[in-house]
Amino acid sequence: MATYALPARALLAQQAEWLAPARGRLLRQVSIARRKRVLDLGAGYGAATAELVRRAGGPVVALDRAIVALQTATGAFDGAYCVAGDALRLPFADGTFDLVFTQLTLLWVHPLAAAVREIARVLTKDGALVSLEPDYGGLIEYPPEMAARELWLNGLARAGADPRVGRKLPGLLAAQGLRVSVGLFDTLHPPAAARFDFLRDLPLNAEEMATLARIEQQALELRSPWAQIAHLPFFLIMAVKAG
Repeated sequence: MATYALPARALLAQQAEWLAPARGRLLRQVSIARRKRVLDLGAGYGAATAELVRRAGGPVVALDRAIVALQTATGAFDGAYCVAGDALRLPFADGTFDLVFTQLTLLWVHPLAAAVREIARVLTKDGALVSLEPDYGGLIEYPPEMAARELWLNGLARAGADPRVGRKLPGLLAAQGLRVSVGLFDTLHPPAAARFDFLRDLPLNAEEMATLARIEQQALELRSPWAQIAHLPFFLIMAVKAG
């Protein structure tokens, strides 16, 4: 997995809140209440773990490579079993889980194909993966002079992430014999100023930081929220292992 440190806990919590409606729909579609063994892969500070514990029909294991996150997120992992481990070498036997959940996790894992093989390995027959992962290569922005796409692509790549992970996942999952379905956000919202906080958390150079400051100032000067567009495509993936 990437060596880049986890983003600030508050930013991760905000991301999880933005994704909550889509996450809820996906979990309902895979009948989470009937899932008896669930893996929260890349749990981080537990932004979604409590929801999985509340909704699942059996025990939830929260796994992350960042041991400090598992140790310091007081209360976030109540009811879950915490395990420090690597997505490339999951410390579980074949067919352990009937649901694996990832959210903004595979973005940071490379090689991605190896992680996908591990997910397929630990899934039971008829087990499902629910994955919410972004694709910064498809970022939609307007007006063009406020576009920050290249900042995202450069900063994420330097941090060890794959900014185009979303578009790569379906094919890799299908290659493992999983039945894949993919959705995208069906609603466009006015852009949130917090996106600049996420960008500042990435390793940008001095020129890029200056560009970010200019874009942020221009965004503040636009009075109408719909005078600007900043839409990040998310691949909302369900993949089921053939029984």
